[in-house]
Amino acid sequence: MVMMKSLPLLLIVLFSHSTTTLAQSPAAAPTAPATPSTAAAPAPAPSAPPTDIIRILKKAGGFTTLIRLLQATQVSNQINSQLLTTSGGLTLFAPNDNAFSSLKPGFLNSLNDQQKNELIQFHLLPTYVSVSNFDTLSNPVRTQAGENPDRLALNITSSGGNQVNMTTGVVNVTLGGTVYTDHQLAVYQVDKVLLPRDFFEAKPPAPAPAPEKAKGSKKKSVDSTATPADDAESDAVSVKQWHVMWVASVVLLMAAFTW
Repeated sequence: MVMMKSLPLLLIVLFSHSTTTLAQSPAAAPTAPATPSTAAAPAPAPSAPPTDIIRILKKAGGFTTLIRLLQATQVSNQINSQLLTTSGGLTLFAPNDNAFSSLKPGFLNSLNDQQKNELIQFHLLPTYVSVSNFDTLSNPVRTQAGENPDRLALNITSSGGNQVNMTTGVVNVTLGGTVYTDHQLAVYQVDKVLLPRDFFEAKPPAPAPAPEKAKGSKKKSVDSTATPADDAESDAVSVKQWHVMWVASVVLLMAAFTW
């Protein structure tokens, strides 16, 4: 009887316990470990464009005539190529448009293609020279036009880099400001065009042609070369001939009287 009375109570306790268990939230699923993020590699810096002498001069301005000559002689391509293939660098003395306008009218047009090329090469040194190092050069300074000290002499003097003067034997030039430098190419403005002495040295005149000999001059020359001995021999022959003729006349006269 007691057991019958406690049965409902037991059922209530069991029902209450199961309800509480179902009401509880299920356990949260374990979170996946965080994956470390990979930082993006920085983009490579764009490589510097190759040096272009025409672009440098156009950016500086005032070098229209020099640019035209560099392109016409293709020395601009030569400069760009040398900067890529050699380690010694180059130095360019760049006359501006005012320097070219001070030349004698028609001078550039009077030059042939070879002379125009030589003129531009005469403004190029085959090494990079900073302003402070001009006093270390030995005169005459070699240019890319050649090393002939008589035709292509270029002498440079410097007082500690404060002032740089040049002479070719034809013109005296003062170095102006720096147009461009990158420790491989140096471009300096100059106030005059560097004119090599080769363009202005007087050429020796051609020998005059020998005068044409007049007709009969050969006979006259032969006659004029007769010596006194020849003249004496000629006189002796004449006397002998006269003596023979005289003897013959006497013989004929005697024969006539005999008859």
